[in-house]
Formats: sequence, C-alpha cells, structure tokens
Amino acid sequence: MSNSCSEEGKIVYRLYEISKQTSPKFERCTGISQSRLDILNKLYEIEEISQTELQKEVNIDHAAVTRHLKQLEEKGMVSRRKNPADNRFTFVRLTDEGRTKIIAYQDEKQRFISKVLTGFTEKERSSLLEMLTRIQDNVKNIHPND
Repeated sequence: MSNSCSEEGKIVYRLYEISKQTSPKFERCTGISQSRLDILNKLYEIEEISQTELQKEVNIDHAAVTRHLKQLEEKGMVSRRKNPADNRFTFVRLTDEGRTKIIAYQDEKQRFISKVLTGFTEKERSSLLEMLTRIQDNVKNIHPND
C-alpha cells in the first residue's frame, strides 16, 4: 500500500489484510475452519435440524454446507438422515464424537482469541468492538448504486 493513501483508505485496507490473515491462522491454530466451527456450534445448541435450516442459520451457501457436512460426516462428527416423510429434506445432528470434539475446538478458539487480543485492556477491547460494529453496520448499509 502506498504512502499516498488517505488514513481512511489505510484503515479499510488494514481491515482487509487482517481478515485475509485471520482465517488461515485460525484454522492452523484450532484445527478447523470458522465455517465448520459455526456449523458444529449450531448443531451443539440443538438436537437435530434440517440441512436447509442449518444453512440459513449459519449463513453459508448451500453447496458449501453440503461439502462441509459430507466431510464432517466422514470424520464421524455429524450424522445425516433423510426425512422419512419427504426424501427431499435431510436432517443433521452431532454425533457423540462431534460433541466431544466441539468442546476441544471451542477451547482452541478461546486460546486463539486470547492471543489475538494480547496487550489490549478491557476498555480498549470494548472500544474496538464498538468501532468495528459501527464499521460493520456502515458496510451493511452500502448499496451498490449509492
């Protein structure tokens, strides 16, 4: 990034760079992608859910959810079954193995978060969260033709 960029441009670029760096480091440190962790966390909260409903809950496209679930099923972490009343729908649930592993993944995620926020005071964390939330709201409110 050139020095001629505005401070605002540098902020947006820094957010972009942090986002790009975080996902692969998160996965290497925790052993799982954030998307898969989101799926497992949602399944941990409930007994069983339709794959379509799960896809909506975690806000991941249909093909990606199917791919993630197939791989998680191969690892014995989730089970899927067709709805006996309507074969078009598939139900998903965590296995006992999945319930055990999700706890370990959550612990690893907490360690990762602690490392990311090392050196920040409680007040700084609170301010940062507030500012990032405002940025996120601003991005949500940008419309292509504005």
